[in-house]
Amino acid sequence: MHRFANPTRFLRIAAAVQPWVVGITALLFASGLYMAFFTSPPDYQQGETVRIMYVHVPAAWMGMFCYAAMAIASAVSLIWKHPLADVAAKATAPVGAAFTFLSLVTGSLWGKPMWGTWWVWDARLTSMLILFFLYLGYMALQGAFDDRARGAKASAILALVGAVNLPIIKFSVTWWNSLHQGSTVITMDGPKMDASMLWPLLLMAFAFKGYYVWVMLVRMRQELTANKVRILRLKQAHGG
Repeated sequence: MHRFANPTRFLRIAAAVQPWVVGITALLFASGLYMAFFTSPPDYQQGETVRIMYVHVPAAWMGMFCYAAMAIASAVSLIWKHPLADVAAKATAPVGAAFTFLSLVTGSLWGKPMWGTWWVWDARLTSMLILFFLYLGYMALQGAFDDRARGAKASAILALVGAVNLPIIKFSVTWWNSLHQGSTVITMDGPKMDASMLWPLLLMAFAFKGYYVWVMLVRMRQELTANKVRILRLKQAHGG
């Protein structure tokens, strides 16, 4: 990990990797959306409404994935003082919040025709809403202190404490009576979904992950550049 601790080396690697990530992500989105809307069949119960799944489910997965990544980066920042870990966590937070918000909105749109209501205080829905608030709290703490180091430490601690919500989201449909559907992709007996629906779902999931990597690289490069400018200004101010 320390090989990539040098911001200059990271910026050089990120600049080389980013165009490939953009191209792969665009290809995945194009193929996933085409299959989701044109080749996958309507559900025998839900009809065309099932197509919301191809956005809702990957967004929910990414909301959890991004928080896990943010919590791991926060732990690395706190324990090993890795110079890029806090930058990665800070870059991940708004992306994860956006995915979580998209999951909540599409879930509401899906829930109205299926459950007859926009929202229920279901265990999984409630825990996803808490996840969204944790993202907002993390971002608020980042800018709540004049001392950037104190803000980074406080937000990192919140990220680690909030990680306890991830297994609650994952197993909420098992632990409590829930309207929410259980897992159909990753089960002990393999996927319970037909391949005509499974493939576009997986393509969209990988597309969302590619988008996350792309935006994270962009945000990390911007943050590192802003840090360089900030340091130069401080040097000029002290020199003056």
